[in-house]
Amino acid sequence: MKDIKKIGVLTSGGDAPGMNAAVRAVVRSCVFNKIECFGVYKGFQGLIDNNIKSMNARSVNNIINKGGTILKTARCKDFYKEEVRKKAYKSLKENGIDALVIIGGDGSFTASIIINKEFGVPIIGIPGTIDNDILGTSFTIGYDTALNTVIESIDKIRDTAISHNRLFFVEVMGRDAGHIALNAGIGAGAEEILIPEEDMGLDRLIESLKRSEKSGKSSSIVMVAEGDKTGKNVFEIASYVENNMPTYEVRVSVLGHMQRGGSPTCFDRVLASRMGVYAVESLLNGSSNVMVGIKDDRMILSPLVDAIKGQTEINKDLIRVSEILSI
Repeated sequence: MKDIKKIGVLTSGGDAPGMNAAVRAVVRSCVFNKIECFGVYKGFQGLIDNNIKSMNARSVNNIINKGGTILKTARCKDFYKEEVRKKAYKSLKENGIDALVIIGGDGSFTASIIINKEFGVPIIGIPGTIDNDILGTSFTIGYDTALNTVIESIDKIRDTAISHNRLFFVEVMGRDAGHIALNAGIGAGAEEILIPEEDMGLDRLIESLKRSEKSGKSSSIVMVAEGDKTGKNVFEIASYVENNMPTYEVRVSVLGHMQRGGSPTCFDRVLASRMGVYAVESLLNGSSNVMVGIKDDRMILSPLVDAIKGQTEINKDLIRVSEILSI
């Protein structure tokens, strides 16, 4: 691999709390290693439009505590066109950028692999997604913050549920993975947790809620990951339960994009900082087409292709714990 003198960094896909901390770590690690750093604005669209600016240590002052991403982010379907990718590569050449650090999820990593294959640009991926659904790391940037946001919201919803003897269905993000729903559900004391990995079925849900009612519970919280297959959507599930359990007032709360926002937790700030530094060091040591991850509190590298093709497994022990504690 040729000597790397200029590194570009971009954020892509959905934003996640801690992305700014990762950008800060990449920029300052470059400065520390006497490497020039360039910020690419608006993700892969910024590569196409040559929306690229030089950054220094002062460019990332006071951003470690901020949610979102100062580099902005966008989804760019045009990037899958060959002529568009050639335009993006031209932007890299014009700015003299030798390598890229890309912060995002599986869609971002798919595009990264294509760039590396077609143009030979060294790339390191940093997993930034609140869903924690990337293989090759125990935690993704933003996941811990999202969990805490969900917990805080459910604690407030429960106050209302108890006051009015209501059954609340709370939908959280997790189209393909139930990590947020399962962990936040246990942490908030939810009576039931519905996730894509475990199809509970409507009848079994009714039986469970009736057991809870018989045991003396006058209110309940049901956590629902958006990708759950129990019903077509959370509103259909709520309607079915309301028709079969008329003693309950049923309400639905969809937390939506508030889960993406907010100041990152200390865990996410530290994780993002470690990943950013390790990404730059890995590039300088000759690594490419890999993703930075964490396992057993150690930084590791794994092939980007595994992060895309792999599917994270839900913790079966957490499912067992949730069933025991929901009585």
